[in-house]
Amino acid sequence: MPTPEQVDVAVGTLRMLAEPTRLRILWLLVDGEQSVGRLAELAGVAPSVVSQHLGKLRLARLVTTRRDGNRIFYAAADVHVRQLLEEALFHADHLVGGFADHAPTRPAGAVAPPSRPAESSVTPSDRPHRRR
Repeated sequence: MPTPEQVDVAVGTLRMLAEPTRLRILWLLVDGEQSVGRLAELAGVAPSVVSQHLGKLRLARLVTTRRDGNRIFYAAADVHVRQLLEEALFHADHLVGGFADHAPTRPAGAVAPPSRPAESSVTPSDRPHRRR
């Protein structure tokens, strides 16, 4: 069972992702850093809007910053942010596209199998329902 603090942090994280522009901005950051201007261009919103969202994402510790002179570059904070976004968007893709679930859910209290098959040989093109 997660601790109350873990639940609070998880709820705060999910709350940050519950805004469409913020989710798009964060998705643009999972593959590397971007400037506010570039994010605004890619997301199709004003730089001031991007800055407001990035401030919230930074306070939630979902993005990091790097200063280069007078410019600030933003990136997703860690691999967990990427995985969280991927899973949320893959789940949405399954719901929208009508794809079947990958595997049955284990009953409560069931022990996980000792090892999981390696997926390293599977590329995104092998999973047409997973968008990148």
